[in-house]
Amino acid sequence: MILKENNPANKLSGSYYTPEPLAGAIVDKLSGEKIKSILEPSCGEGIFIKKMLLTFPTAHITAIDNDPIAIETAKSKYGNKSTISITFNDFFDFYNKNNGNKSYDLIIGNPPYIRYQYLTEHQRKIQASILSANGMKSNKLINAWVAFLVASITLLAENGVIAFIIPAELLQVAYANDLRNFLMEQLDDITIVTFRDLVFSSVQQETIVFYGKKGNGNQKIRIVEVPDVTAFQKLNLNEIPYHKILDRKTKWTTYFISNEETKLLDTIKNDYRFKTFNTHGMINVGITTGNNKYFSITQEIERQYHLSDAVLPLIGRSSHVYGIYFTENDWLKNREDGKRAMLLKFPETAYEQYPEGYKKYISWGEKHGENTGYKCKIRDRWYIVPSVWIPDAFFLRRNHLYPKFVLNKCRAVSTDTMHRMKFNDGVDGEDVLLAYYNSISFAFTEICGRSYGGGVLEILPREMGKIRLPDVSRVDKSLKKSLLETIDRVVRNNRDIEEALDEVDKMLLVKQLKIPEHWCKECRKIWKTLQTRRLQRGSKC
Repeated sequence: MILKENNPANKLSGSYYTPEPLAGAIVDKLSGEKIKSILEPSCGEGIFIKKMLLTFPTAHITAIDNDPIAIETAKSKYGNKSTISITFNDFFDFYNKNNGNKSYDLIIGNPPYIRYQYLTEHQRKIQASILSANGMKSNKLINAWVAFLVASITLLAENGVIAFIIPAELLQVAYANDLRNFLMEQLDDITIVTFRDLVFSSVQQETIVFYGKKGNGNQKIRIVEVPDVTAFQKLNLNEIPYHKILDRKTKWTTYFISNEETKLLDTIKNDYRFKTFNTHGMINVGITTGNNKYFSITQEIERQYHLSDAVLPLIGRSSHVYGIYFTENDWLKNREDGKRAMLLKFPETAYEQYPEGYKKYISWGEKHGENTGYKCKIRDRWYIVPSVWIPDAFFLRRNHLYPKFVLNKCRAVSTDTMHRMKFNDGVDGEDVLLAYYNSISFAFTEICGRSYGGGVLEILPREMGKIRLPDVSRVDKSLKKSLLETIDRVVRNNRDIEEALDEVDKMLLVKQLKIPEHWCKECRKIWKTLQTRRLQRGSKC
């Protein structure tokens, strides 16, 4: 989403008007519903009204918006219709006044995408009350569209229908988990339509069309992806089957795969031959320096300020990683190539005892404002980075084709571009390393992560912890060594990772662990389906 300071003035309301073909297609899919009353809580200039007059000619339409110019435009077009009431109003105020007094057969529209910090204090209070009254926590991450959706559902009549255009983050982000639970409790049937092409070219964020029918929560969902609005216009939703929601904690991106594939993943979750990543050790974010550019230094800076006694080997970016082991030779190559390959860790001793070079670099940082960031300002001594410890392994936070899991062979540290892992006592790190590189674990990686801007797969520590890994502890050591060499060779030479997955699936999962071969094939398909989907979306951005 475009930040406020970069937005033109007419975008500060969070309004991104719906293309007419999309609005028409959304209404078309509702033509079989019995609709007598309609609410459009953010009607803008009336794009949806035009189509609703044709589809539901006898229904009464209540349309509101807090943009006075848009409302006047809508009134000039449709204000003379006896079945339409068009009013300048803020939806939150409208909700406060009408909650419990009115209900609607259809609530439809494109709610504004307003970040919390851009809401008025009055709006924030109402938003918080809407969420808390419906069993949800309010926080500063929640956008206004969430409260619009929740409030609108409470205004639905029994068997009423909601149809909204909302961000695709509903499907996967952690903070939307409460919202997903609310929707499953309130709605019988949930339909989500996603688009490979961006619907709003001015907003680099994926949007979806959301349909739901008010009921007792039968927990059925269907998700269908179409290339673009034209394909959506032609889509027959009656041909798309529903999934039964089996696990309310699962992200809805799971439902991009088939019912059979979902059942397979559930079977694997309950198979004793697989464990979650977090059973092998502690997973934590990398070091939060507060200013990676200042604290991640090159060899040139190290020499200029004589900092050699205050640095640790560093993996600063994904490009610093060459294989599945991060070795001293890898680190030396990065340093010689001029990369920011060292983390600055000043000692806890008194500042007066610091060598002159340390003091000069700190002084340079203060002169250039490197100490003014929030994380630096809240420290007692801004230049001492906390929580620095040597992990056993690293896992890339944001990834393109697939995340690399890497063993630490040179006592390196990482910034928060990586997650760091410390193995439990008795855990063989190479067993965990080998256990990650297979089709089943890769499928769970896509399921547990989320699609980030530009087609990137982002995984947080808690999500990484849920990835399923086969238990390889009893496998012959010579086979494990051979497979690890194969994986490292494939990764270091930038070859297709599927070469390594083929070998591990066959020799380890099928022959050694007696995992059914079709499980590997189906999980490879799941991985490729979800990977291809996010990469295609990324290419459109």
